[in-house]
Amino acid sequence: MSASYHLVFCSCPDKNTAKAIAEKVLRARLAACVNIGAASTSMYWWDDHLHSDEEVILNIKTTSEQLPALFEMVQAAHPYDVAELIAVPIEAGSEAYLQWLTEVTS
Repeated sequence: MSASYHLVFCSCPDKNTAKAIAEKVLRARLAACVNIGAASTSMYWWDDHLHSDEEVILNIKTTSEQLPALFEMVQAAHPYDVAELIAVPIEAGSEAYLQWLTEVTS
């Protein structure tokens, strides 16, 4: 396969925000699938203070080709000053799934 694939993690402040971002990137065909996780506690530094908040994590499956546009769209739609966007390469996957991912995002 010539395409390369990524799993993108993005934390959101609540489920409604997560759904809105997921729908936006899916309708733009910048992702083939977005999983919206259950709320969990995130602890992090911001403005020199330690914070603890409930967040919802998106797992976004996309291609390398769509990654720049995906990041741009999520950053524009996200309510955080600094949206968490972390892309990790998908090293392997079922051929049928990766082919579907390519078709959906092309």
